[in-house]
Amino acid sequence: MTMPGNASGPMSMFQMGYRAMSAQMVRMNAAASNLANAGSVAGSADEAYRPIRTVFAEELDKQSGLSSVRVDRVVRSDTAPVRRHDPGHPLADENGDVWEAPVDENAEMVEMLEASRQYSNMVEAMSTAKQLMLETMRMK
Repeated sequence: MTMPGNASGPMSMFQMGYRAMSAQMVRMNAAASNLANAGSVAGSADEAYRPIRTVFAEELDKQSGLSSVRVDRVVRSDTAPVRRHDPGHPLADENGDVWEAPVDENAEMVEMLEASRQYSNMVEAMSTAKQLMLETMRMK
């Protein structure tokens, strides 16, 4: 991920905010993908959708001492799909079973709300920092 600003100098609080907001956006997109696939079915357990989760890692900028976050990876859940007997379904296997994605819609909504709040908190923090900088410049 390319960071705005001077990559060779210390990280600014705006770069830190950008990283945090980007990480929360990936988290929201993962939850949205899971919600979009909730209730989807497949003809086998191997083909069934499995929820994804974002894994974060801390990133310390030694020059500024600021700690930030980055997306380390996005992983697929090992939760087994739910087998449902539905012989009339076009994707049903020879036993009449389909495999439903194991997405907990309530948990995904909580995940999305938490990511949204964190994103909004960073927007507010960056806005406050910008306002304080502008007020400081006006004092001169």
